[in-house]
Amino acid sequence: MKDTASLGLDGVGKVFHNLSYDELFEHEKARGEGRVAENGAFSVDTGIFTGRSPKDKYFVNQDPSTKYIAWGKINHPISKELFDKLLKKAKAQLSGKDIYVQDAYAGSSQSSRRAVRFISEVAWQAHFVKNMFIRPNESELENFKPDFTIYNACKCANDEWQKDGLNSEVFVIFNIEENVGVIGGTWYGGEMKKGIFSMMNYWLPLENKFPMHCSANVGKGGDTALFFGLSGTGKTTLSTDPHRALIGDDEHGWDDEGVFNFEGGCYAKCINLSAENEPEIYAAIRKNALLENVVIDDSGKVDYNDASKTENTRVSYPIEHIENHEKSLKAGHPQNIIFLTADAFGVLPPVSKLSKEQAMYYFLSGYTAKIAGTERGVKEPEATFSACFGEPFMPMHPTVYAKLLGEKIDKHGVHVYLVNTGWSGGAYGVGKRMSIKATRACINAILDGSITKCEFENFDEFNLAIPKALEGVETKLLNPINTWANASEYKEARSKLAKMFVENFKRYGAEGEQIAAAGPRS
Repeated sequence: MKDTASLGLDGVGKVFHNLSYDELFEHEKARGEGRVAENGAFSVDTGIFTGRSPKDKYFVNQDPSTKYIAWGKINHPISKELFDKLLKKAKAQLSGKDIYVQDAYAGSSQSSRRAVRFISEVAWQAHFVKNMFIRPNESELENFKPDFTIYNACKCANDEWQKDGLNSEVFVIFNIEENVGVIGGTWYGGEMKKGIFSMMNYWLPLENKFPMHCSANVGKGGDTALFFGLSGTGKTTLSTDPHRALIGDDEHGWDDEGVFNFEGGCYAKCINLSAENEPEIYAAIRKNALLENVVIDDSGKVDYNDASKTENTRVSYPIEHIENHEKSLKAGHPQNIIFLTADAFGVLPPVSKLSKEQAMYYFLSGYTAKIAGTERGVKEPEATFSACFGEPFMPMHPTVYAKLLGEKIDKHGVHVYLVNTGWSGGAYGVGKRMSIKATRACINAILDGSITKCEFENFDEFNLAIPKALEGVETKLLNPINTWANASEYKEARSKLAKMFVENFKRYGAEGEQIAAAGPRS
């Protein structure tokens, strides 16, 4: 890299600019940054931080961007003065060192993408970025000018955090006005990925474009489908389909041209991973993949079942490692949107058709139900509501994104469905998990359009439209009251869940009043 002054550092050692995979691999080994697994992937540990640190993420409180940010428990403000202090600290850590600079794009749509530069002193972090973002070609690199720059100074921490009034010694800060981000005190690779996702969630709505925390695939006929869902709902599994090309597994935008992936790779959980259950992901873990926090023995064999370091073991890999992927990383406007929920209360039907208003309601609710930890002796499932199915990454008020969803549904005539991949016949501990076969039948009926020919009935209290019969699904499953041994107990559970939805939606106040009418009654 000739123009080292543009890095903004006070002198650097060697600058390794946009190294190839092979070059990064050799650097990682030579620097002792991890180990080579027997499958050829490079394996690293991220220290005490094996996941994101959401309470340590900040936006600089500075006009004019301030007026667009929804400040609160998700988006924490930090002063310009404190940002400058911590950026100076991060730059001091990086100055005088050998530096890795990786240039990449966020967004496969030419009209919507952002050019991002990542600066770090750790080779594997450059490798992570190369995996997760879109890799420019040679001519694009010659003319590359970053729209946003991230300084990853993971080796420095803020020892004055208490004096500064911050949460901890870790800091992940975004300055929207100066187009600079800075990371300190945490090695976790996902901070870079989700940091840029957060910025895309800020930039795109200002252009009337819709950023989404979802997976997407496209059929041979060009029909696009989106899958929204929180962790454990089956988003990755159900969007990985041998008959449909994967556009991406996590982050997308929707502009005037259609749907486009923000990323050039995948970041999959690999706890309990097996070739039998998730063959595509298992096969993707090979040379150029990067494992995080897995347990690996002296011979290089990985034990994917070992959670002694963390339950959040991860692997990043280029999307090219998934054989059946859409090479352009984009497709046309979607015909179908699927909201996935794993309802551990056993209340919701396996599939429901939503009106536009209901789609906005369930999008804002972002519901799933997690199984309570048995180590605490709690049998009752726990409801989780995450607005837009990704609230931690949404800088603006959730209703901004819901409004964009409603506009897109109207403009493109999109069908929207709520699919329950959770329990039937009773809550967790009594009922059974919905079979993959039944869920796949629901998804297939949505994707091939056969569900639109069904006769529907009303699902009481939630006022959802549910099919009376659906090929491949046992008829009694379609209305969950028929699967419970005691109908009155079911109605009691249904009312309890409806109240949870209503209570959660109160957070939207007057802004959500009209949308609330499309939700359940309690």
